[in-house]
Amino acid sequence: MKIIDLQNIIKNYYVGLHTVEALRNIDLSINKNEYVAIMGPSGSGKSTLMNIIGCLDTPTKGKYILNGTDVSCMTDNELATIRNKEIGFVFQTFNLLPRYTAFENIMLPLVYAGVPKKERIERVEKVISDVGLSERANHKPNELSGGQRQRVAVARALVNTPSIILADEPTGNLDTKTSIEIMTLFEEIYNKGNTIVLVTHEEDIASHARRIVRLRDGEIESDIINKK
Repeated sequence: MKIIDLQNIIKNYYVGLHTVEALRNIDLSINKNEYVAIMGPSGSGKSTLMNIIGCLDTPTKGKYILNGTDVSCMTDNELATIRNKEIGFVFQTFNLLPRYTAFENIMLPLVYAGVPKKERIERVEKVISDVGLSERANHKPNELSGGQRQRVAVARALVNTPSIILADEPTGNLDTKTSIEIMTLFEEIYNKGNTIVLVTHEEDIASHARRIVRLRDGEIESDIINKK
């Protein structure tokens, strides 16, 4: 079953009279329970592609079907609703609110989605346990290590049971040992049936994925199965 279906995606940016072709005729399908890494050098278009997959931006041309819904021409408000329902984001910089505890940070997407309080608490308790942080639930981000903060971010991404987990350089601010721990956590999430799209420029991080898509100059250069 296709979760992501990009058809002939073009994304242009306009700088004065100059047109920058960030993505050119991208065709890409990702099925349920795939683990895909998107790679490419700086300027290859991987961040633009991530923004489109994550419904943070819309294509100039082409069609994007996300879990059966055409999101290509949605308004910003419609995209925000889709993002909260369908996509769990994990960012390099964690993006946690400093005044909130780990528990409260994880709960935020459920608050936005209007989930009743009792169910919110139950769901947060489950995912915070899944990432091994129950004992740190009442700590604020500045009281957590980098790896613990990223685990909170992963739990927040999981709490709405999204169609895909979209991770942008998730180990970029972590040391090697902690990076391995976070990638092991992603492996566990994948093995539970989740779909993961990982954007990275690091070969060793991409090697954890089951499929590697490489971009160059706004086009897909290769799309190969990673034989682990």
